[in-house]
Amino acid sequence: MAGVNKVILVGNLGADPEVKYLEGDKAVARLRLATTESYKDRSGNRIDQTEWHDLEMWDGQAKIAEQYLKKGSQIYVEGKIKTDTWQDDQGQNRYRTKIRVLSFTMLGGRPEGAGGGQSAAAPQSSPRPAATASSSSPGPDLVMDDSDDDLPF
Repeated sequence: MAGVNKVILVGNLGADPEVKYLEGDKAVARLRLATTESYKDRSGNRIDQTEWHDLEMWDGQAKIAEQYLKKGSQIYVEGKIKTDTWQDDQGQNRYRTKIRVLSFTMLGGRPEGAGGGQSAAAPQSSPRPAATASSSSPGPDLVMDDSDDDLPF
C-alpha cells in the first residue's frame, strides 16, 4: 500500500524569506510560517496556540518568495514533510523536520515593500486574485504526481 505525505497549512510568515543561490542559478528559500489555532477553555477564556513550521522552496518558487513575500504575509501552502538527519560535533544524532513546499498561494493584500508596480496604499477597483506558485523544478529527490485528487476544497 502506498503512503500519503501531504501537508496543508495557512498562516503568516514570521520573517522575510532567506534565499540562497546555488550552482547553476538554483535557488532555495527558507521561511518560518506561524499557524494559530484559537479555542475557548472550560472557563470561557480564549486560548491561542501557535505552531511554527520551517518551509523550504526551490527555484522558481524561491524567486517568487524573495520578490513578493515579506514578514507577516499570509500564505496557503501545500507540501510534504521532510526530515533531515545529521550528527553534530559531539556525535549526537540531530533531526530537523521541515515542509518541502510543492505549491503555495499568496493570500490577502500586497504587503508593504513587496515587488510590483502598484503601491500598497493605492485603491483597487476590483479585488486582486490570489497569486499561486507551483514547483516546476522540485528538489533533487522530489517526485511530482500530477493526477487530480477528489478533495472537496
